[in-house]
Amino acid sequence: MGLFSFLKDAGAKLLGRTEEAPKVDVPVVNSTETVAEAEVLRHQKMMLLRGVIDSLGLGVNDLEVDLNDDKVTVYGSVDTEAEKEKVVLALGNVAGICTVDERLKVSNPEPAARFHTVVKGDTLSKIAKEFYGDAMKYPEIFEANKPMLKDPSKIYPGQLLRIPNL
Repeated sequence: MGLFSFLKDAGAKLLGRTEEAPKVDVPVVNSTETVAEAEVLRHQKMMLLRGVIDSLGLGVNDLEVDLNDDKVTVYGSVDTEAEKEKVVLALGNVAGICTVDERLKVSNPEPAARFHTVVKGDTLSKIAKEFYGDAMKYPEIFEANKPMLKDPSKIYPGQLLRIPNL
């Protein structure tokens, strides 16, 4: 179990997706919005977050997602540490989400990967050089972040990436 922090404003909107991560706005109750309406909105956003996991084909058994302000808590079970880390990244790289509290059970535990927050000017080659001493190992990072990454040249500042152990 772990608590992972993300940049709240990194990513794109959940509806009308772009190449960046989706965005989920946090429900706010104001004078024109009832508590019941806010709860309906929260449940809709939780379903959208579940949809992110489902659309990426990440195999989570008994998946449950809870949303409280900008914090997502995810429950369920996965086969590998890599799948767990991908679930955390998929949810955390949604704009509007600041924290992911993962409570996933892993059937086949393995050493955890390292993580890297992309900064302006980063490329997968540059990150591979930093972590592995060899820029040509960038495909390892790309593969470790599939299916969230579709193209090795499409990363963005604020995005959190898995850096697998070699």
